[in-house]
Amino acid sequence: MDILKNEPADIEVGIVGIGLMGSSIIVSLLSSGHRVKAIAPIPADYRGARERIEVQLRICFGAGLMEDNVIACLKRLEISQDYECLKNCSLILECVIEDINIKSEVYDKITSVVSEDSIIASNTSAIAITTLQHLVSRPERFIGIHWAEPAFATRFMEITCGDLTDIRYADWVFRLAHQWGKEPTLLRKDIRGFITNRLMYAVYREIFHLVEGGQTTIRDADKAFRYDAGSWMTLMGLFRRIDYSGVEDYAVIFRNLFPRLSRSDDVPVIMQEMVANNARGIQNLEGLYSYSEKEAKDWEAAFASFNEEIFHLAAKYPDPILIKREILVE
Repeated sequence: MDILKNEPADIEVGIVGIGLMGSSIIVSLLSSGHRVKAIAPIPADYRGARERIEVQLRICFGAGLMEDNVIACLKRLEISQDYECLKNCSLILECVIEDINIKSEVYDKITSVVSEDSIIASNTSAIAITTLQHLVSRPERFIGIHWAEPAFATRFMEITCGDLTDIRYADWVFRLAHQWGKEPTLLRKDIRGFITNRLMYAVYREIFHLVEGGQTTIRDADKAFRYDAGSWMTLMGLFRRIDYSGVEDYAVIFRNLFPRLSRSDDVPVIMQEMVANNARGIQNLEGLYSYSEKEAKDWEAAFASFNEEIFHLAAKYPDPILIKREILVE
């Protein structure tokens, strides 16, 4: 099997786990021209899966994010509970819950049916790729492919090598990702949390520190982040922002402010209380904010609409070199 084909139409991709994230990834792959074999490892995933995916495909089509029509995409999709349907897949992506024992069982089932030439990837954001690749027989062909939700309407992607990953296969996925409409980052070194999670959780730690210390409110903290950082991040990122605003000023600010930032290792008390009370945000109308059913639905609709708009907006200001290797960690 020639796994290093470059055209999506020639590459069959397998997805294991078709919950919220897996379904969204399937839509991204179908809209890019792939044939997709989707495995539902639990009955709850299988029930209504095609209908969920069709709804997302229609959103994708309506937003102008794919050329094929919905019916053509659905013809390239097979949904099953039988891992045997993965046997001809060149790339298989695991999207199950963050439980290493469950992932291990899934990898055993995948490797029992696919070719040794296949590449296996995980969408994990919590477990090191180096740890997971020891669970497969060909660790050099195991990588991390970290998507953002909704996968079909965001340009973000992190491709991560474990210690044993052969860079050739990560390079292949990196180049293929551009055909998925992504501007991916390729990390040679496996770092816990990857890049985006480490950045965001540093922000979360500081913001909870300020709220719990009575220095701001949740609503005001959100407004500050939305209307300052949120106004420029899609355009230029953090380092270009420094170049644009003035390097010398940042050096002074770092020197004065870094010692005053939170270094806590503890889960914020607010989060502990929410978990204890089974708060699940808009899913059960209780979170850091309270919601009516209408407000929850309005936020879902707003998020879908915003993702469509920001996808097209970001396309107007692409990375200066579209196809290139972004190796952030040597």
